[in-house]
Amino acid sequence: MKAGEEKWEDGLEFLKMVQNPDGSITRPFTFPSSLPIREEDPTSQSQQPVFSKDLPLNPANKTWLRLFRPPANSNKKLPIIIYFHGGGFVILSAGSTVFHDYCERMARELPAIIVSVEYRLAPENPLPAAYDDAFDAIRWVRDQHSSEPWLSVFGDFSRCFVMGTSAGGNIAYYAGLWAMGLQDDIQPLKIVGLILSQPYFGGVERTESELRLEKNPTLPLHVSDLMWRMSLPDGANRDREFCNPIMANKGGHGGGVVLLPKCLVSASKGDPLFDRHCEFVKMLQGLGVHVVARFDEDGCHGAEFCDDQKTQAALMDVQDFFNLCP
Repeated sequence: MKAGEEKWEDGLEFLKMVQNPDGSITRPFTFPSSLPIREEDPTSQSQQPVFSKDLPLNPANKTWLRLFRPPANSNKKLPIIIYFHGGGFVILSAGSTVFHDYCERMARELPAIIVSVEYRLAPENPLPAAYDDAFDAIRWVRDQHSSEPWLSVFGDFSRCFVMGTSAGGNIAYYAGLWAMGLQDDIQPLKIVGLILSQPYFGGVERTESELRLEKNPTLPLHVSDLMWRMSLPDGANRDREFCNPIMANKGGHGGGVVLLPKCLVSASKGDPLFDRHCEFVKMLQGLGVHVVARFDEDGCHGAEFCDDQKTQAALMDVQDFFNLCP
């Protein structure tokens, strides 16, 4: 077996995936998942439960949404967060326990209405499929102004945030670009901020942090390469716009980036993607975007899902960002 093939096999094992003889992918491992908690659920033990429910988005694409709302305790409308989960575009789900619990906690502690999006995964559905699903989700929220009661009654359509973690942060960025270029078409929805947590970007040329953390146990470089190989369209390399926003804006023309609202970008120095996050922030700032950068001195990729102190710090950052986006 050649070195490249060994890395491919190692990457598949890391992701708990199997490649079939015809080239298709099987996911034999089922990641822990959680069911929504409906208002009428008598088993809920929480004194202040966060209710959740699943609704279809695009049945033809088998996409759906999980909505979260805290118990009503005032007449004040709550901000709406459209959230995209992580997983390198190839694994995990809006129903995965790790993301369900995080969205539930956000809904309770911020508080906010959360719309978590189940988008299509690669390699069965390479990019831009996930972006198309994100656009569907934004349009769906727009259309609920007078229909879905969890949004029409409790949600503030003038304070919508697009948020994502890792691959979801990538999706949130490109969904934000699309939405801000069509502001008249998404009314009465108003997107006032993007929240990008360790957004999953890449590039052909290696950065210092990628080389230094090549064997990082959370996001090894060969696994990242494999996920991009699965996710990008045929014939595209890692300098394709979907992967490398720096190359897409080389020359400083800005394009739709200049229309972006305030952005909260979080990064950790223990993340192989740290240098890319620094470059990304510098690009946004150079194009006049108001950026709030939160750089953690340690941590790792996805640290807010495995360390309660970092979870709390991340939620405090989001709460502070809310205050900047009235």
